[in-house]
Amino acid sequence: MAAKTNASRILDKLNIPYTLHEYEWDEDHLDAHTVADKVGLPCEQLFKTLVLRGDKTGIVMACIPGDKELDLKKLAAASGNKKAEMVPVKDIVTLTGYIRGGVSPLGCKKKYPLYIERAVLPIDTVSISAGKRGLQIFLKGKDLVSACEGIVSDITM
Repeated sequence: MAAKTNASRILDKLNIPYTLHEYEWDEDHLDAHTVADKVGLPCEQLFKTLVLRGDKTGIVMACIPGDKELDLKKLAAASGNKKAEMVPVKDIVTLTGYIRGGVSPLGCKKKYPLYIERAVLPIDTVSISAGKRGLQIFLKGKDLVSACEGIVSDITM
């Protein structure tokens, strides 16, 4: 059985049902399509978590389906910024406590506003990073929004 992570402990505390799914990973294949294949879900059910910096609000996070691209203009508008840009990979660990390929929308070392693509709401099984490479959490889309106090928005292209 997989070890508990900060993300899974948060779900436990909130009494939100979930399951953990381990998979083999490698540094060169951390993309959403590969991870979705390895955990046996369509890519639109695997949600990736991105870390950005808004020009007015500072750090914000976005959680979007693996088969979609983030629309930076839509995210900026939703978050009260004129523009937003991805933070450099080298800064992700310092900001979140997580490494690339293992960023979870739950359990960051600091709470940042999290914008979740509205497509998450009707999905019964959503996969998110459990906070480390090789481990995913499956839960209901509505439970994900609730657990991370996500702001549901139209943020993809």
